[in-house]
Amino acid sequence: MTHLNFESDVNSLLRLDGPMGGPAMRWQRKATETSMCNASLNRSLNKSLNRSLSKSLGNVSGISPMKTSNHSFSKTPSKSRTPSGKKSKTPGKTPSKLPVGDRFIPNRSGTNFDISAFKLLNSSVSNQENQETQSPQKLDYCKTMSDNLNGDLLNAKILSYKNRPPVAPEGFQNNLRVLYSHTKTPGSTKKSVRHIPQVPERILDAPDILDDYYLNLIDWSLHNHLAVALGNNVYLWDASSGSINHLMQLEGEEDYVCSVSWVQEGNFLGVGTSNGDVQLWDVAATKRLRNMSGHAARVGSLAWNNFILSSGSRSGAIHHHDVRVQNHQVATLAGHTQEVCGLKWSPEGRYLASGGNDNLLNIWPSAAQGDPTTPVHTFTQHQAAVKALAWCPWQPSVLVSGGGTADRYLRFWNVNTGTCLNSVDTKSQVCSVLWSKEHRELVSAHGFAQNQLIIWKYPTMNRISELLGHTSRILHMCMSPDGTTVATAAGDETLRLWKCFQVDQQQKTAKKGSTQKASSGTLKLRQSIR
Repeated sequence: MTHLNFESDVNSLLRLDGPMGGPAMRWQRKATETSMCNASLNRSLNKSLNRSLSKSLGNVSGISPMKTSNHSFSKTPSKSRTPSGKKSKTPGKTPSKLPVGDRFIPNRSGTNFDISAFKLLNSSVSNQENQETQSPQKLDYCKTMSDNLNGDLLNAKILSYKNRPPVAPEGFQNNLRVLYSHTKTPGSTKKSVRHIPQVPERILDAPDILDDYYLNLIDWSLHNHLAVALGNNVYLWDASSGSINHLMQLEGEEDYVCSVSWVQEGNFLGVGTSNGDVQLWDVAATKRLRNMSGHAARVGSLAWNNFILSSGSRSGAIHHHDVRVQNHQVATLAGHTQEVCGLKWSPEGRYLASGGNDNLLNIWPSAAQGDPTTPVHTFTQHQAAVKALAWCPWQPSVLVSGGGTADRYLRFWNVNTGTCLNSVDTKSQVCSVLWSKEHRELVSAHGFAQNQLIIWKYPTMNRISELLGHTSRILHMCMSPDGTTVATAAGDETLRLWKCFQVDQQQKTAKKGSTQKASSGTLKLRQSIR
C-alpha cells in the first residue's frame, strides 16, 4: 500500500494543469473569513432574538422560558424588538441626506489647517509667559486688533468633526442674538480702568548721574522741589516754575553724592557723601548748617523721622542723628553685614525698615517703642539685595519690599505679626516701589531686563498698566507732594515725569465738600460741648 501512495503523490506532482499544494489564495481566505463572520453573526443574532422573544412571551402568557423553544414564529427580524425594547428602523426608508462620519475622525472639509497650526504655535509656554508679563491694556489692545483683522477665524476649533453650517444670507439678523447682546444700556456700562498716559509728561536731562543700584539720588519735597544728585553736585528743580538752582558741590575730585532726603516739612535737605559724612543744608538760604561724621564708608541711604535723621552705610551700620543737639549720634544699629541700600520710617514713626545687600530686611523700633538697637523682626525670604521699601499710607503696619535681580519678588509684610501677606514675581529686578495716596494702587520701578514701570492694583496685585520709555534700568523713583506725578531716574541719564495717579476733579471736589461739612459739624459739636 505504501508504494501505491508514493506513486499517487508523484503523479500529482508531475501533473501541470492540476492544483498545486500550499496556502490558499488571498481572495479565497478573505471569502472564507467573511462567510464565517456572517455565520457567527447570524447565530448570535438568532440567539438574542429568541431569548428576548421567549422572555416577552413568557411574561405575557405565563409560559416558562424553557418551553418557548417548541413554538415557531412568523415575524421577520426587522419587526422584532431589540433587547433594549426599542424598535429597529428598517434600513432604506429614511436615507440620510448628508454622509455621517465618525466623531473621532476629523473632517477635512470643515477644518482650516492654517488657523489650526497658528493656534497650536500661539498656545506655547513661552507665549503664555509673555502674556503674563503684559499689562491688561496691552492685552486688550492686541485682542481688539486681532478681532478687527481676523474676525471670527481665531474662534474656530483646531479640529472639526462636522461640516461647516451654511452661511446666512446677506442682511439676515438673528433676533435672539440682538436680544442677548444688548442687555446692558450705555448708562449702566462703566469703564473699569482709568486712563493712564503711556508717555511721560516731561523729560529732563540728568548728565553724570551715577548708574549704581545701591544709591538714592532723587527726592521730592513738600514745597515741590526735586533734589537730584549728579556726580559731586546737587541741583534743585522747581516743578512750579521749571527753574533749576545749584545747591552744593563736594570739594574732593573723587568724592560724589550718594543719597539725598528731604525733611517732612521740606525746608532742609540731608545729603550723604562718599567719604562717610552726612550734611544738613538749608535750601532757602543755600547754606550748609552742619556736617555730621561717624560712618566708616559711604552713606547710600537716608530717612527722616521728625528731628531724627537715620543714615545707612556700606559698612552695614545704621546711625540715628539728632540734628538738634551737638552730640548728634544717639544710636547705632548693627543688623547688616553688607551695605544698607534701603531705609524707610513708617508714617507714624514707630518702626524703621532697613534693607541691605546681605538679602536681609530688618524692622527696628523707635526709642518710644523699645530698644532701638534690637530688631523686632528679621525677614530672610528675599534672595537678593533689598532696596525697594515703602509703607502703606492707609495701613501703617503693612510694608512692601522688593528684591534685586536674583529675587525679583514684591513681598508684603505685616510688621505687627511678622507674617508675609503676599508675594508677587515681577519677572524683573525691583529698584523702587511707591504707594498711591489717592488710589488703592502702587507703582514699582524695574531694572534688568524690562526697564519699565508697573502699576499694580492692591490687594489683588493685577497689573493695571506698564510704562515704557527708559533705555536703562530705572534706579530711583519719588512722588510729587500732591501724589499725582512720579519722577524716575535711570542709567540713561534722563529724568522722566509720569502722570500715574491723576485724580478726577469732580470726585476730588465732592470729597472736599464732604470733608468740609464733616469738619463744620465737628466744630459745632465742640462749641455745644463748651
